[in-house]
Amino acid sequence: MKYTAPFWLPSGHLQTIYPATCISKPAVKFRRERWTAPDGDFVDVDFVDGDAGKPFVVLFHGLEGSSDSHYARALMAELRARGWSGAVPHFRGCSGEPNLAPRFYHSGDAQEVDWIVRRLHQHAMSNACSRFYATGVSLGGNALLRWLGESQSQAGFVDAAAAVSAPLDLARGGDALSRGFNRVYTRMFLNTLKPKCVAKLKQFPGLYDLNALQAANDLYAFDNVVTAPLHGYRDTDDYWHRASAKHVLTDITVPTLVLNALNDPFLPGIHLPRKAAPCVTLDYPEHGGHVGFAAGCVPGSLAWLPQRLLHFLENQAIQTCEA
Repeated sequence: MKYTAPFWLPSGHLQTIYPATCISKPAVKFRRERWTAPDGDFVDVDFVDGDAGKPFVVLFHGLEGSSDSHYARALMAELRARGWSGAVPHFRGCSGEPNLAPRFYHSGDAQEVDWIVRRLHQHAMSNACSRFYATGVSLGGNALLRWLGESQSQAGFVDAAAAVSAPLDLARGGDALSRGFNRVYTRMFLNTLKPKCVAKLKQFPGLYDLNALQAANDLYAFDNVVTAPLHGYRDTDDYWHRASAKHVLTDITVPTLVLNALNDPFLPGIHLPRKAAPCVTLDYPEHGGHVGFAAGCVPGSLAWLPQRLLHFLENQAIQTCEA
C-alpha cells in the first residue's frame, strides 16, 4: 500500500499538524482496566473488545499521547469495524492521573513494554484471539522496537509488529526538534511534561532540581534533568544513544514493519537507518509527516494508516525471520 499525500497538504509540517488537529477522530468506546505494575505503581489499559477467534492488536502510544490520540482512535475504530480486539496501554502518567512511583516513561522502556505485552498476550489467548500483533507510534514505536530487538526469539509469541514514525535515532531527532519551526513541537511537549514533573516533585521532594527543570527549553535539557537520571541513564547523551532503536533493528526476529516518512520533521529522512534484519520491512515513503498520513479530499481521512498497518500484520504474520 503506497502512500500518496493529498495535494492540499504539501509539506511535512502540514502533514503532521493537520491530521492531529483538524480531522475528526472516529468515536471509540473503550473499556478501561487498571493494572498493578511490578513496582507497585499502576498502568491504565483501554480495551476494544471484539469477536472471539479474531486477532488482537496492542498499540503503544507516543510522547504525551493516549488512547484519545488521533492515531489511536483511528486504529481502534478500524479494529472495531472488523470485529477485532485491541488495547492501548498508557505509559506512566498519560491516562489522566499522575502515577505513584518516582519515574515516568521513556523511548527505551523495553522492560515496561515486556510485562505489559506479555500480560496482554495472556489476555488475548484467554479470549480465544486467533493472532496477537504489537504496534507502536513515535516514542511507543521506538520502545516496542527496543523490546523486539532485545528480546529476539523470546518475543516470538508476537505474530507480527509495526512501528510508525519511531525516533530511531534519538540524538538526530532531538537535534532536529531544537531547530527552527520544530521548536513549536518541543514547546507543545514541554507544556504538558513540565507540570507533571512539578507535581512529581511534590510527591518526591528532591527527586530532581526544580530550577533546572523550569529552565529547560528543549528536550535535551529536559531529558538531562528528568528522563535520564530517573530511568538509569548517565545523562541525555547516554540516554539518546542507548535507547535508540536503530541499534537493534538487525536483532529483531518477528516480522516487523518500520514506517517512517522521509519528510518527518521529528527525524529527517537522511538519518533513517538502512540496515535491518531480513524480517524487518523498512518502508520510507516520501511524504506523511510525523504520524500524519492523511488521505483523501478535504477535510481528509485518518483511514490510510490503520489500513496500512493491518494489511502488513495480516500478510506478514505467517512468515518467520531468517537467522
